[in-house]
Amino acid sequence: MGTFVQLVVDGLSTGSVYAAIALAIVLVNQATGLINFAQGGMAVLAAYVAWALTNRGVPLVLAILLSIVFSFVLGAVVERYLMRRFERGDPDTAVVVTIGLLTLITGVAGWLWTYNNQSFPSLFPLDTVSFLGVSVSIRSIGTTLVIVVVMALLQALFVGTKLGLALRAVAINPQSASYSGLPVGRLLMVGWGLAAALGAVAGALVAPQLTLTPGMLDNALVYALAAVILGGLTSPVGVVVAAWIIGVLENLAAVYVPFIGYDLKVAVPFILIFVVLIVRPQGLFGRKTVVRV
Repeated sequence: MGTFVQLVVDGLSTGSVYAAIALAIVLVNQATGLINFAQGGMAVLAAYVAWALTNRGVPLVLAILLSIVFSFVLGAVVERYLMRRFERGDPDTAVVVTIGLLTLITGVAGWLWTYNNQSFPSLFPLDTVSFLGVSVSIRSIGTTLVIVVVMALLQALFVGTKLGLALRAVAINPQSASYSGLPVGRLLMVGWGLAAALGAVAGALVAPQLTLTPGMLDNALVYALAAVILGGLTSPVGVVVAAWIIGVLENLAAVYVPFIGYDLKVAVPFILIFVVLIVRPQGLFGRKTVVRV
């Protein structure tokens, strides 16, 4: 039983890493209707900015806050001068552009800071606490709590604020939103900026656990996309719960299912995706879309 509980706790911690990126993907989709494959790269770039600032003597918390501001501006600029040319065209073209942007950002980060592993300071102590035979790191607890707070704030943004409702209106039908007097261009910039800022938070949480490299979040991005599909693009709560489910199940499958083991545990989220898409195509917590014709 102790091993089982330990695997569950470790899975929740790993799932929180996936959830951080998944929330940023949901935010972009709710604001623009697009899937941003460059989200992981933008998060890594923000982490490098924070790391560079700490190396110059800037306190860690202030460095992370400055990287969040940098990311917000970067996201807004990317939307205004790059993505806006493709957002209302063919969606497939816009997706390819985000993939190209991911490659560009990764290359720029490697060119500026090399591809060597860098040590990123942690916001939380590295000590562990033991309870009923289970060891949990304070860093994992802190990361999970931050993700829960961010999830709640994001849910409140979309459901209970005028800004959130305006962002959703622009994503669903920008032309009607424009006729209603909403500043569509400005809202799109804000949506991308908020998503990039959220990615900066994710990068600061993940970098101490994975070590900082340009490709640090490549694998996490795959799991995050799986969590988005499982949880539903319309539900911040859903993607976090889905990310936790993925983290826990892949840990349990690696230990308790012999033919999977640690080598094939990456297949677990994809098996879940196949099952969920067959039973509930909108995701576990997503809303069914009704189109009038």
